Amino acid sequence: MSTTEQLVSAALNLARLDLAQIRSQFPALAQTVNGHPAIFFDGPGGTQVPQRVIDAISDYLRRDNANSGGAYPTSRRTDAVIAAAREAMADFFHCGADEVVFGMNMTALTFAISRAIGRELKAGDEIVVTRLDHDANVSPWLAMAEDCQRNDRGVTVRWAEIHDEDCTLDMADLTSKINSKTKLVAVGYASNAVGTINPVREIVRLAHAAGALAYVDAVHYAPHGLIDVAALDCDFLVCSTYKFFGPHMGVLFGKREHLKRFRPYKVRPLTDAIPFRWEYGTLNHECIAGITACVDYIADLGRRALSASGNSEAERFSRRAAIKAGYELIHRHERVLLERAVVGLQKIPGLKIYGITDRARFDERCGTLAVRIENHTPLELATKLGERGIFTWDGNYYALNLTEHLDVEKSGGFLRIGLVHYNTAEEVDRLLAALGEIVGG
Repeated sequence: MSTTEQLVSAALNLARLDLAQIRSQFPALAQTVNGHPAIFFDGPGGTQVPQRVIDAISDYLRRDNANSGGAYPTSRRTDAVIAAAREAMADFFHCGADEVVFGMNMTALTFAISRAIGRELKAGDEIVVTRLDHDANVSPWLAMAEDCQRNDRGVTVRWAEIHDEDCTLDMADLTSKINSKTKLVAVGYASNAVGTINPVREIVRLAHAAGALAYVDAVHYAPHGLIDVAALDCDFLVCSTYKFFGPHMGVLFGKREHLKRFRPYKVRPLTDAIPFRWEYGTLNHECIAGITACVDYIADLGRRALSASGNSEAERFSRRAAIKAGYELIHRHERVLLERAVVGLQKIPGLKIYGITDRARFDERCGTLAVRIENHTPLELATKLGERGIFTWDGNYYALNLTEHLDVEKSGGFLRIGLVHYNTAEEVDRLLAALGEIVGG
């Protein structure tokens, strides 16, 4: 452990999130619905954004709006905005700036990578996907396999199954599906439906042992936990910044060697240099400006909390060190909310929680809860909660393979409750009271 890591670790023992200060940075949290303060438990579908992100986007449009690569000031400032965001995401991922690719969203980036990988597959090759994943990490691989079939290159997609009782991956089954024919294993870091955190490092190890690539969907994990692609050793990892307090953009990490080796589908004038060869057309510059702001927001959570704990060195920590500290504090706070929510939900008659409910195993899940209540559809529950100013989701959230497997798709899927760090214990209690009223009424 480095000296900086030792200082951070010692300071974190005393540090706490300042929820009042945090919430004051999110304008959306001040809304009311029918006289009720709005409660945002819809984070899995996209978190709210702090004022600094709003300001960064509007400031870019007000002052710097231009295409990139021009020989004049606003274009040069645009180039600088993109470079700064790439450096910010490199700190976020723990990788090189030339390994960061911007795109429209996670789904579009995954389709692009899958098509490029598909160019090199041959008859008999196999891809492994899981029942637990968001369909954006399933359908691109299915479509790629179909394209290969049409070109007489039969590629097989194999499915890793789950343990129904706690909605975790069946690692024995996953291991059995990976063999010498496997060319890629696609897995989610965390389930956007039921909150399960997968053993990604072990899955990457299994893929590499078979000579396969590992493609990780970290969209749902990103607001809850630190991402370290260097430690994971994954080949690709993709996320969406609107899930961790930023704009609607997708960002991909790709190992330098892969970004150079695979051939993207692109227009002819686009450079072959990485990472630019993977970024099609004009990028969303204003939202890219917001990406730097959302990464800096997380880093400042760490710096502010460490400074408040009496650490005079906090402002001098690197952005990566501050991001790590911020996520440690986020994890602690969300764990408290998760325990409070699960205990309360288990007291509601007829309610079933899908996923891990054993408190001793909460490190294997994040604060995303999928529930069903007897005699109440998820849509009915979400509607009645919404009328009380409590925002939740109903349906399948594109985790279609999971809802079909668990036989809840035709009856409305789940009611999903998403806890993030700007939520409070009082908000959890309001949710529990409201659900009690709805079921009791």
